[in-house]
Amino acid sequence: MKTPKPDIDTAFVEKQRQYLLRLRASLVAAAAATESDEADVKEERADRAQEFEDDAQELDALERDGNLVVGDVERLARVDRALKKIEEGSYGLSDRSGKPIARERLEAVPEALYTLSEEQAVERSPKPR
Repeated sequence: MKTPKPDIDTAFVEKQRQYLLRLRASLVAAAAATESDEADVKEERADRAQEFEDDAQELDALERDGNLVVGDVERLARVDRALKKIEEGSYGLSDRSGKPIARERLEAVPEALYTLSEEQAVERSPKPR
């Protein structure tokens, strides 16, 4: 059986690689900044009297930031996988089925690892707790 080929050319793949590398650097920098901010808050709290309202607000802000970081970590993993697929020569093919991912999808979501229908199925499936 013949392996499907994605509808993408070498120039497109290189453009995507460059974008993914910039995106990766941005995600890593954002994670480092969040860690630094968290350390600053903890240090600041240690040096002053505790106010419960302030603690609640700070904890809420840290929780929201933490949720963003989790999303960034997941996105970073997809970016790393997409870069690996470029190295392997399989960029543009679904990790699930091996089917080509539409060029339009790759343009919109360069780190896409699945076809649109596969991604939607993954999003609809219940997440383990």
